[in-house]
Amino acid sequence: MKGNSNKAMPLLAHFNELRKRLFKSALAIAGASFIGWFLYENIINRLAAPICDLKAATQAGSASCGVLYINGVLGPIDLKFKISIILGVLIASPVWLYQLWAFISPGLHRKEKRNSILFIIFAIPFFAIGIFAGYLVLPIAVDVLLSFTPASLSNLVKFDDYLSFVSQLILVFGIAFELPVFLLSLNLAHVISGRGILKPWRYSIFAITLFSAIFTPTGDPITMFFLAVPLCILYLLAGAIALLVDKKRNKASADLNA
Repeated sequence: MKGNSNKAMPLLAHFNELRKRLFKSALAIAGASFIGWFLYENIINRLAAPICDLKAATQAGSASCGVLYINGVLGPIDLKFKISIILGVLIASPVWLYQLWAFISPGLHRKEKRNSILFIIFAIPFFAIGIFAGYLVLPIAVDVLLSFTPASLSNLVKFDDYLSFVSQLILVFGIAFELPVFLLSLNLAHVISGRGILKPWRYSIFAITLFSAIFTPTGDPITMFFLAVPLCILYLLAGAIALLVDKKRNKASADLNA
């Protein structure tokens, strides 16, 4: 029994650590969502821009805005809650990105743990760049998808469905742009070498293309292209930087042993 208990403890401790990290992340997102509640009007105007100008429609006293509509009595409050939570995820990204890295790197040595700060320093701007890239691609994706509507039919877009589409597109871009940060962090932690990153480059590019095809909500080749090409470039750059890090590390080790 004692032997079984000793074997079970590391697993239980691992799940306990995960629970703590998730709780801290959820707490940060909840607090940031409270901030997002007050940014609702400005954000909803920006999100709706590819389809209609909500601000202009409101100022003109229009009862509707293009093809967008909200359904049901609870529709408006549901929409506000969803947008607040999405904003909470984005605003709290420094916290949950750190919690994610802290969970997957518990076995690092002290020197390697100091490198973890580099993950946070670069993870946040890369996540923001990915979010911005997704926002830039959004109007292109919307135009492509709506262009398939037959001329004899009108296409009414439920705002809830549109919001799900927008949030998925933007978050996929944001998370995907973390790829080079994770690769370089693992390289600094001595988990993977630069050669190990670049050797399976054919499979990696195929995996990036497959990821783009599966997780982009549009499924159209244009959006996939705008996600896959930057990811391939970032992957290759991460591998090249990791090779330089390995070269410098090996040289320092050789000088120390000389």
